[in-house]
Amino acid sequence: MTTANPEDVGGVPRRSRAPLGSGIVAGWRSVRDALDKPLASYYLLLGASALLLTIGVIMVLSASSVRSYLTYGDSYAVVKRQLMWVALGVPAAWVASRMPIKHIRRLAYPSFLAALVLLGLVARFGVLVNGNKNWLAIGPVQIQPAEIAKLAIVLWAANIYAHKERRLRELHHLLVPVVPGLFAVIGLVLVGHDLGTAMVLAAILLGMLWVVGAPLRLFGLSLSVLGVAAVALAATDPERLQRITHFTDPFKDYTNAGWQPAHGLYALSSGGWFGQGIGASTQKWGDLPEAHTDFIFAVLGEELGLVGTMLVVLLFFTIAYAAIRVALSTEDPFVRYATFGIVVWLLGQMMINVGMVLAVLPVIGIPLPIVSYGGSALVPSLVALGLVIGFARREPEAAAALAARKRNRSAGLSAASMSDLRR
Repeated sequence: MTTANPEDVGGVPRRSRAPLGSGIVAGWRSVRDALDKPLASYYLLLGASALLLTIGVIMVLSASSVRSYLTYGDSYAVVKRQLMWVALGVPAAWVASRMPIKHIRRLAYPSFLAALVLLGLVARFGVLVNGNKNWLAIGPVQIQPAEIAKLAIVLWAANIYAHKERRLRELHHLLVPVVPGLFAVIGLVLVGHDLGTAMVLAAILLGMLWVVGAPLRLFGLSLSVLGVAAVALAATDPERLQRITHFTDPFKDYTNAGWQPAHGLYALSSGGWFGQGIGASTQKWGDLPEAHTDFIFAVLGEELGLVGTMLVVLLFFTIAYAAIRVALSTEDPFVRYATFGIVVWLLGQMMINVGMVLAVLPVIGIPLPIVSYGGSALVPSLVALGLVIGFARREPEAAAALAARKRNRSAGLSAASMSDLRR
């Protein structure tokens, strides 16, 4: 009769078993090795952007189906328009990703001037929608020039700061002409009472000043001025003031200013961990206004649960992480400033929208980038992502890896052709 070795567990020698936690360590090493590859940033940006766009189209279809049927007699009417904008935005993003940087910089001033002209036309001839005069009617199509202006000011400011790279320690060169130019854009947006977009533009301004090394005292002064201006603008609009004073407790004024945020919380709370399933939202049946635009995150939480909302937030942070990797590794100041400006824009707008839906920020009419319905916001956002993806492709190591892959593919095709000829 043999006696089991006390060092053996279940017949397996203790020394042959993997140490506790070795699987986690191996998994972390695999992730680290993958992130060290030359094309890691490129694939992270491409994959996260594509997945976010796909989720957006699905959620627009689900969130808008009821309203589309009641308004147009067609449950697919709104998503058809969104697909039209996707069909326009994706090729535009591809072109942006392949455009040489010198050509992108040449477009900086014309795009900024075009944005100013469009915003001026909005101030004079704009269409009033939900209390904000921020839409411009061009034939049968209405566009929101402020969304185009976000991309234009990032490229314009990045181009100027790249030209002044060696003179940015002087306060005058740091401020002029970027700060007056952005204040002009923000002022034109505020003429239409669009406080939400003005906040995003202000965030872009502060982000650009931070990345070029503005002194901290300048941020304190800027935040004070912007805070006073925001309070003053809110105080002059009774509806906006009501939203701001009730956002922490939307149930206090449930039938009026708290209606939308309260029903957004209802949608999120009923989703649980994994949601009710795509198409199963009850709040989109009329209780939740702007279900497919500003409050699409609430419908997403109701149908896909906490897992779905966290996935969307994770995708935004993945884009930000990969873009910041590109900005830190590049030697081109324009790429660095433009990439960081785009990150501040998209990530900041996402955080404002999610905070609005979670009732930790007042309802100020900010859509969720890439996900919410609307071509005016979607196309510039896709072009911005296309630019960053193009910057990632041009990283020296990434470009070398792509060139090697192309050579290998060509060599493989040539070998296959020779083999066919011999046969």
